Amino acid sequence: MKASVSLGRWFGVPVGLHYSWFIVAWLIAVSLAGQFRAVNPTWSTATVWTLSLVTAILFFVCIVLHELAHVSVARLNHTPVRGITLFALGGISQIEKDAATPGNEFWMAIAGPAASLLIGAACHFAATLVRFTAPGVALAPTAVLAWLAFINVVLAVFNLVPGFPLDGGRVLRSIIWAITGSADRATRIAARVGQVVASLLIAAGLFSLLLRSDFSGLWIMLVGWFLLESAQMSRVHGELQSSLRGLSVADVMVQDCEAVDGSLTVRAFVHDHLLRHPGRCHAVTEQSRVVGLITPEDVKHLSRDRWDGTTVLQAMRPLGAVQSLKPEATAGEALGLMARENMAQLPVISNGRFEGVVTLSYLVRLLHIRQELHA
Repeated sequence: MKASVSLGRWFGVPVGLHYSWFIVAWLIAVSLAGQFRAVNPTWSTATVWTLSLVTAILFFVCIVLHELAHVSVARLNHTPVRGITLFALGGISQIEKDAATPGNEFWMAIAGPAASLLIGAACHFAATLVRFTAPGVALAPTAVLAWLAFINVVLAVFNLVPGFPLDGGRVLRSIIWAITGSADRATRIAARVGQVVASLLIAAGLFSLLLRSDFSGLWIMLVGWFLLESAQMSRVHGELQSSLRGLSVADVMVQDCEAVDGSLTVRAFVHDHLLRHPGRCHAVTEQSRVVGLITPEDVKHLSRDRWDGTTVLQAMRPLGAVQSLKPEATAGEALGLMARENMAQLPVISNGRFEGVVTLSYLVRLLHIRQELHA
């Protein structure tokens, strides 16, 4: 879930918007406009839309605070966090590693709903205080605060539904993990429960849409579909991580990369190296020192009429510009990083020295063999 618009750093955490957020923000603002007209029909159109837009923005601030609660607990557990992205169905914290213990998983998961409940309670208290201190005068802020109180409680309750990977599903996973002592088994069970919950949501949305002509059923079906896809992906991810457990990057990296002189033209590289050894990794050298990698993808991005005038050094990916791995990192971490960065090869660097490359094709073959042999 890549952010398309950056909102800067909140408490040191990068926050961004996915393009789908703008669609939902508009739908929420339209829905709020109808509600606020019902609260006070005498409000002008400008007042209604101003309140609607302000409330929509505050709601997404609440979602960021919900995600920051997850992030804060992750940081306390020394778990790296890449950022927060707001998208169509809420927010997602990009936490790079799974929790190390069931306890860490529980507190990391429960922190978000707890934050939403606290925000809801604070908004309800503020609305009550405003209503009593300025009766009949502060109707607008009271309406905004009351809606925020309600929606934050709904957000907390929904996230506590035991459907993995919702927060409630992660709480369930932590409990099963603590009971069984197996993170893999806990992930499988929680993911299955998540698939059941998602299927029930889709069925409920379909029932609401077809039998009650309630178009909110479309939204419920969308949420259910997203949860179903996420649960399936989480299950597959857990199985892959289990298959690679016990292997380090040093165990799976390729060390015999073919050295390619950086002064070669791209055309010479394609005909003399890439087409002759398409399955190998190609390390670009300058004065006998490895300075980068070049892959078929890098060549594909370069038009053929530029092959003769472009050197490999110009077309490569410098080592410093590519996410790298350490030999002691796990093979599962390598697979996860390649998925996040959409990379088929990652260099392995130790003490500033190029050690080799981890390739997606090798990991896929290894996974296939281990699963066939049940190893």
